[in-house]
Formats: sequence, C-alpha cells, structure tokens
Amino acid sequence: MKLKWQLVKDGEVVYEIPLSPTNLHREELVDELNAFEEHFQKVSKIFSALSNETRLMMMKRLIQKRNRTINFSDFMMDMHLNPKLVWENTKKLREGGLLEKTGRGQYRCSEFGETGFIMISRILRRLIEEVDEFGNF
Repeated sequence: MKLKWQLVKDGEVVYEIPLSPTNLHREELVDELNAFEEHFQKVSKIFSALSNETRLMMMKRLIQKRNRTINFSDFMMDMHLNPKLVWENTKKLREGGLLEKTGRGQYRCSEFGETGFIMISRILRRLIEEVDEFGNF
C-alpha cells in the first residue's frame, strides 16, 4: 500500500506528496531535500514556536477568540503565567510568524498563524494517525 497526501483546491489536485521516500524517484528526493534545506530557517522557527505546550495553548486561546486578538495581561490571567513567560513565549510565536504585536501589549494571530496553525496541527495529527495505522499492516 502506498500512502500519499494531496493538496486539493476547488476539487483539483494542486500538489501530491508521497509519504515514503521509496515512492520518489532519486532526482525528486534530492530536489525535495534541497528545497527543504533552502527553507530550513523558516521551518525551524515555526517548529520551534510550536514545540512548547504553553505556546500551543496560547495559540489555541487566540484562535478561540472571535477577533483573534488578546492582550498581554489576558495571557497572564487566563493562563496563569508570569510576565516573563508571556513575553518569552509571545516573542517565540512572533519569530515563528504565528503572532503579530498590534499595539502596546496587544497581540493577534498573523495571517499565517490563523490558517497555518490549524493546518499544521491537523496535518501532523492525521499524518501520525495514518503512519501509525499503516505501520500496523
């Protein structure tokens, strides 16, 4: 069985990703690895931002807000965090491109943060489920 992910827009497949390196021709695999290397810094910042439970909870809190905006003190009160933790974690989320500072103590999801966070979490969760299931065959 060969697993693959497809990116579909308006019913049309715009990108297809085989989930096993053995499903790629050697040239495709080398091209993919080179492309990943080119984007490594950006990917690294995103994964670094999302590799912490507090930051995940902060993003969840922001996504749940109707206007996707929250202020510094609400992060502290709602999540029982001290100011230093809020500052460090909002900084890391901003570096990952997930959060924007809109004013004094005001934060909102960036355009990427709003869609990227949900997309990344859904894709990774489903990927893990499918690979786990596939591994049990």
